[in-house]
Amino acid sequence: MARAGALARRAARSAPARGPCIPPGTPSPHGQFITGTMPRTGARAPTPLRGGSTGHRRTRTNEQTHDRRGHGTRVGAVAGPLGPARLVPGGPLAPRLPAAVRRRQLLDVAIGVFSHRGFHSTSMTDVAEAAGVTKPVLYQHFSSKRALYLEVLGDVGLRLRQAIEKATTDAPGPREQVERGLDAFFAFVAEEQEAFTLLFGSGTRRDEEFAAFAAQVERSIAQSVAGLLEVSGLGDAERELLAFAIVGLAEGSARHWIASGLVPPVGELAGLVGRVAWAGLRGLSAADPG
Repeated sequence: MARAGALARRAARSAPARGPCIPPGTPSPHGQFITGTMPRTGARAPTPLRGGSTGHRRTRTNEQTHDRRGHGTRVGAVAGPLGPARLVPGGPLAPRLPAAVRRRQLLDVAIGVFSHRGFHSTSMTDVAEAAGVTKPVLYQHFSSKRALYLEVLGDVGLRLRQAIEKATTDAPGPREQVERGLDAFFAFVAEEQEAFTLLFGSGTRRDEEFAAFAAQVERSIAQSVAGLLEVSGLGDAERELLAFAIVGLAEGSARHWIASGLVPPVGELAGLVGRVAWAGLRGLSAADPG
């Protein structure tokens, strides 16, 4: 008996320590009731997931994590045989996008948010939530709200200029180039009203830096148009002035179109503005004594 008692005491000392058992029905730290006894470890037991690979147990955890910027984010993760999967906001797993694709997505979302709320009423949190990403992800691509807004203006201006240049490349003559350029301009406005309003709207004009950026976009478009104008007797400065007049005519027509809620066919509006512009250019040619 003495030997048996000694063996029992030795086995008890070598066994792993166990915390006190919690009686059934006791509330857990997570607000759930325990239906059986379990060690008091302070951690939530993992929940098995369906569809686990054969021979491995996949579990979902829901914990509060903190990124390097200190932002707490509710996340979900799947743990498998190769270690924990990437943590994503809100619990469900989402595919990781390539950096260029993510940046394009963020710009597109920012255009919509800024155009509806304005620069000053929009926060980076608003943009991140609309894009379905965390603020740290947004800050990986854009250092500040102002930097994001400038990127948006530059993106809109670049795409508008490229659309005009592409439309005028294969035009057979100057008149066709002007008409096709205007058609591309109004097609862009019809498809990208939010982007156009953001770039040329009054909100952008109220900020000195943004207004200068928008003016730079206008200048680049006018310079492209100036290269299409073949009017004898005009110098470069006069040709550029006429190009600004045509751009201003198109821009003002588009703003009125949007503000009035009218939806004329793009070709009809472009043709009308094109005829006005070309009539003026033709009048200048006729007045040239040469």
